[in-house]
Amino acid sequence: MSTTQDTVSAVDTSPGRGRSRTPAWADQLLTGSRGPALGLVALCVALFIATPHFLTGPNLLNIVDQITILGILALGMTAVIIMGGIDLSVGAVLALATMVVGWLSHEAGWPLWLSAITAIAVGGLCGLLSGLGITMAKLPPFIATLAMLSIARGVANVITDGQQIVGYPDWFDNLSTVRYLGIFTVTSIVLVLLYVAGWAYMRYRSGGRSIYAIGGSPEVARLAGISVKKTTTLVYVVAGLLAGLAGVFMTMRLDSSQPSAGLSYELDTIAAVVIGGASLSGGVGRVTGTVIGVLIIGVLRNGLNLLSVSPFVQQIVIGAVIALAVMLDVLRRREAH
Repeated sequence: MSTTQDTVSAVDTSPGRGRSRTPAWADQLLTGSRGPALGLVALCVALFIATPHFLTGPNLLNIVDQITILGILALGMTAVIIMGGIDLSVGAVLALATMVVGWLSHEAGWPLWLSAITAIAVGGLCGLLSGLGITMAKLPPFIATLAMLSIARGVANVITDGQQIVGYPDWFDNLSTVRYLGIFTVTSIVLVLLYVAGWAYMRYRSGGRSIYAIGGSPEVARLAGISVKKTTTLVYVVAGLLAGLAGVFMTMRLDSSQPSAGLSYELDTIAAVVIGGASLSGGVGRVTGTVIGVLIIGVLRNGLNLLSVSPFVQQIVIGAVIALAVMLDVLRRREAH
């Protein structure tokens, strides 16, 4: 255990220590979540000036509701990216989960709660297949998850021949709409609990340190006694389970199951994690940074909607933000060397 911890400590603390050519304040902005946090504040100030409807109670609560799905997906993606992987299938797995919920509850006659649990399990199965494709079949993560994207999206359409399923009990929809204490829905409470658990696991548990070690160097992690294949597979399983849960939550929110749900969510998810300070090369990232990244994406989309910006222009803006985030990631890695 001590060897593993030493390995991870080296991975976490080596970048830029004693060799940075940038000023201390600039080095801090390029590492960690200070830069994204300042970016979020600047974005909020700009939107407050641009539209009087932004900084209002109802709109802020609406933002929280809107980022719930993205936040759940981004939590799983955080571990995947820190480990040095990528998962392009989360949006398609989400869509598959929504269709599983609908088909089992409406066509097969299963209880809705059991249908939801099964849908989450199906998401975990998709993650397991992706993980095994990477660890056993030696497929690059990009290819393995791209294949899963196609398979999951195809199965989601095959289930009902591309038709949506509508009509769920009120109690199911209320989980995402009824606010307790006038603030929190059940889905937002679950999101907060998941992030607290994810933060604690990544920071204090040996499994979390193993994920950082694998992202830093899989071979060094293996020599340190970490089961790289097992850990890698489990991370993808968890990402799949979270995608399945996000699919169930989207079904609640939309009061319907749609095979086209989750389109382009994988891009927003990856963008949120990278904006939050994670490195696409692995070994660097924080759950707290992902929270900021998710908020930036959510606030940006909300603000553009309030300003009546065309959805097509929104795609251009989000694309530019993704490019900027990756560019900052490159700068961080240059500073590390």
